[in-house]
Parts: sequence; C-alpha cells; structure tokens
Amino acid sequence: MKPWLGWVVDGWRGGTRRAGHARRALPVRALAACGLALAILASQALRAPRATSAAPPPIRHSAARAASYHFLSANSPWHFRFPRDHAAHDQFASEWWYFTGHVRAQDGRRFGYELTFFRVGLRPGDVGASRGESAWRGNELYPAHFAITDEAGKTFVYYERFSREALGAGFASQGRLDVRDDGWTLTGPSPFRLHASVDGKAIDFTLVSEKVPAVHGHDGISQKGACATCASHYYSMTRLRTSGVMVYGGARFSVDGLSWMDHEFGSDELQDGVVGWDWYSIQLDDRRELMLYVLRRRDGAVVAESSGSLIDARGRVTYLPLAAFSAVASGAWTSPHTGGVYPSGWRVSVPLAHVNVVLTPVLVDQELANTVGGVSYWEGAVDARDSVSGRAVGVGYVELTGYAGAVSL
Repeated sequence: MKPWLGWVVDGWRGGTRRAGHARRALPVRALAACGLALAILASQALRAPRATSAAPPPIRHSAARAASYHFLSANSPWHFRFPRDHAAHDQFASEWWYFTGHVRAQDGRRFGYELTFFRVGLRPGDVGASRGESAWRGNELYPAHFAITDEAGKTFVYYERFSREALGAGFASQGRLDVRDDGWTLTGPSPFRLHASVDGKAIDFTLVSEKVPAVHGHDGISQKGACATCASHYYSMTRLRTSGVMVYGGARFSVDGLSWMDHEFGSDELQDGVVGWDWYSIQLDDRRELMLYVLRRRDGAVVAESSGSLIDARGRVTYLPLAAFSAVASGAWTSPHTGGVYPSGWRVSVPLAHVNVVLTPVLVDQELANTVGGVSYWEGAVDARDSVSGRAVGVGYVELTGYAGAVSL
C-alpha cells in the first residue's frame, strides 16, 4: 500500500497506455483533512471480482471487520425489489455499481469501457452533519473508476476519482438510483444513464435493459466463503442496449452496443487467506449470458464457494456451483507497470449449457495500476469465440485481482 502521509485523495489520477509505455499523471487535488485512518478505509473500497466488480465479490473492508456488528451482513435471505434495490443500501459497509461494455462507432471503430461507482460506509446509516458540526463531516466515501479500451488504437486509458460525502462531492441516494462522484453520474433505471468526463475523454450513455435483473446465488445470498459474513447480495443487468456519445482522441463518436451492470452490497465478505479472484461476464450472441467468479487462496487453493450463473434468453437464472464450469488460462502476460503476471486468454466451459468458448483480450494491457491504496488489477474487454470452429459468438469482460500483490486488505 502507498504511504498516505495523513491525507486523502479527493480528485483523480489517470494513466494512458500505448505500445507498452505508461504515462501517469499525479493526483491534482489533495485534501489534508481526514487523516490516515480514513485514507486506509478508502483504499479498501475496491470491489471484488467483481472478483471486485470490479463485481464479483468485494475486497474486504477492514472497518466492517472491526465493527461488523454495526453493519448488516449479507447472510440472511434478501428479497430483491426493483426499482428500490437499484438504489444505495447504507446499512451495509460496502457497495458498488459496476458498468462494463462494448460499443461501436458508425465507422466501425470499437471501444470497451468501464465506469464503476463504489460506496464505503464509515458508520452504519447515512448520518449527516448535525447543526454546529463541520460541513466537511461525512459518513460515506465514494471512489470511482473510468476506463476506455481503444481497440483500433491499441490504447487503454483509465482515471479514478475519490470523493467524500462532505459538501456533496460524493452521493448515493437510498430512495432512487442517483449516484454521483465529483461530476461523474449514474441515474436510472428506466433508462440507466451514465456520464463521465475527464482529460478530453467522456461518455454520455443511455442504457435500456432487455432482461429483468439476474439475481445470483440462493435466496438473494451470493456466498463467498464459509465464514459467517462471507456473502453479499448481488444481481446483474446482463443485457443493456447502449447508445450515446463518446469523446476520445479529439473526436466525438456516436456509438451503440451492449453493456453489463453489476450491483453488489455486503459487509466483510472475504475470509482470511483470500488473495484475489478471477471474474468473467460473457454475453453470447444467442442472447444467453454467463457470470462466473473464482476466488483464490494464498496457498493456491480455490475457495469452494466460488460459483456463477447462467442466464437464458428469457432471463431465467440457473445457479452454477464451482463443479459446473471451468475457466482455464491459455497464456500469461507480465505487466511492465507493476511486474504482475496475469493469466491472458481463457477457455471457458459450461457442459450443462453446451458452452465451450475461448476468450481473447482485445488488448493485452488493460491493467489499472496503483489505484487508490496501491491496488492494481486487470479489467479488460474480451472477445468470445467457439472453441471448435473459431466462430465469433459473443463478447465479455474479465477482471483479475491479486496478481500484482494480494488484495487481502
């Protein structure tokens, strides 16, 4: 982890990758206000799989572990109600809304994108400042990540923001889907709307769901391990028809395509010894989707509760235990930015669904290196092809954590 020197980043940091070179802009705004403790809490706001999502099971939030009796654990049945459950759940310690997708410009140029909003609770319940208290007082932290993969230009760019609830810089409504982080916004759900803009790059997207929410696990519980709190409440919007505008490379593109959204919330989900995870979202051309996650222990073993979901063309969800699927890497990529060695390229098989595909990254370097707290992870656009014929059968996103340092925060 980075030496925080007693301050919390309240701004953004960006990186651009082209032909194996990295250019990093340092934080441009810092606020010496919260102290080291809040900085450490902020550094633990990244998601699992999306173990993160990024998705996917969340990275452990140590504040929740220290005071888990204050926050709810996601180990009781949860009966999802929509649109209510698209909104924030501040009775849980951590939460995220994770969007990834593939869009195409009118000239055929293809882009991947990620826009993720995290919420980290410092105390249960959104307790605002009382009369006479400082306006800088806040009860929530809001990191966010924004990334674009330019397939034709072989370039990956990413940015992050980190806001506190104080003075309205970060916000997530409990009554409706309305999430904000210093100018980046998510509203919805009919339709979902995404906006992010930084450094001459922007997205303004409208997303319309073609399926009902896909709830993962059993009884609204997505298990992440054997411990009492090792679970989250987790659902996905697996087929979001996407349209809008992307600004990139000095040009403005009208784009359309397909997106995926994960929304997950819980408290202290990962048990000791978990160092990372591999998470997969696959959108097949036959209108089926797959979500899979595999959690890895420090000793190399896989957590038995790793699992997934198969969503059929009508939106019906089939739970997939670990024994029902396999995801085997075919190669590896060594990051020139962190030295992490990541798997690269996968053969994914779900025999009961007659799915056997090869996932290939559209760009090998899609690593978000040294985000807030020093956490690095690979989150990238992939193409799916039939493993026998080689025919294109879909698209997806893969998230890999723990390969450039354990994520056992």
